[in-house]
Amino acid sequence: MSISLNNVNTLVVKVGTTLLSGPNGFDGRIVEELVKEIVSLKRERGMRILIVSSGALGCGMAALQMKKRPKVLPLKQAVAAVGQSRLMHFYEVLFETHGDGLKAAQILLSGADLDNRASYLNIRNTLQTLFDLKNVIPIVNENDPVATDELKFGDNDTLAAKLAGKIDADLVILLSDIDGLYTKNPSLHPDATLVKRVDLVTPEIEALAGDSVATTSTGGMRTKLTAAKIANSMGVPMVIANGGHSNILHAILNGKAECTIFGAANIGMSHRKRWIAYGRAARGEICVDDGACNAILRQGKSLLPAGITSVTGEFEMGAAVRIVDAHGAAIAAGLTNYSSEDIARIKGLKTAAIQATLGHKDFDEVIHRDNLVILENGRE
Repeated sequence: MSISLNNVNTLVVKVGTTLLSGPNGFDGRIVEELVKEIVSLKRERGMRILIVSSGALGCGMAALQMKKRPKVLPLKQAVAAVGQSRLMHFYEVLFETHGDGLKAAQILLSGADLDNRASYLNIRNTLQTLFDLKNVIPIVNENDPVATDELKFGDNDTLAAKLAGKIDADLVILLSDIDGLYTKNPSLHPDATLVKRVDLVTPEIEALAGDSVATTSTGGMRTKLTAAKIANSMGVPMVIANGGHSNILHAILNGKAECTIFGAANIGMSHRKRWIAYGRAARGEICVDDGACNAILRQGKSLLPAGITSVTGEFEMGAAVRIVDAHGAAIAAGLTNYSSEDIARIKGLKTAAIQATLGHKDFDEVIHRDNLVILENGRE
């Protein structure tokens, strides 16, 4: 897949924690070079660019002279609160110095902001308005000081992918301290080779990934592959590249960088289905049999109670849930018409038995096709 400056007008760039952390703590030299590149792309090409920046926790650790990542949630949040203002001040100074009039705009998000459809749409409107101002670079980070799920969105890789789909980006670039996905861990295996193109993130591709061991990092290659699946399912290609290389953004856009490119699915989701699949936090899982899998994946059917074998989690009507097969693999996401308690009572039954079992039947379907998104192979 060839990517050029000519067909990338809206770009999401995620700056990883490892790029902000040197041997003596916070080190912003690499980010300064990236800001210069972003300014160049903005001024020369008029590109709409959004930065998703990690580093609040790392900045806080440096300010407080902490050597080890805090493990207790309240302490994590406190350290991130200290670091967040320092991180944004750093970006503000860089844009004032090199931006030729460009301004930085801070946006802090939590998973709850995407859980509600109204706030989900409002975020999109705010970002679009910032782009329309022409002289603003939005800088987004998870609102770590108030996050409740262990400071994870899941992570900023996932956040970047979701935002890329939200703003109809042409490309999302995840910058880390590695050139991309390798056949083996290159730090342990000198014979590891770079995987330059991934058309589909399969279980075999996922098996190549290892977890991050960085002190200040919450992500790793596994989270980046998850991000690739999300971005690709929404029709957005993604690149993993080494942000430490000079002029890396230009090299990527000109097809000259050593990196891994993840191709997008041929058909992207509608914005409503993007919200169903990735905007809302899943409150539980519904396990289905092979017949239901086939009906959902191959025949375009709704989920009926007869195909359900089990339900996990506690949720009410209208909750977002994952649909998994007999092996536990997620095949779809959807908004349920029944609570987990009711589903547990009607699982395996014919639709005609719902009334007698529950004393009411509000819907024939547990999840209607209009509220269901296929996740298999990252396509709807």
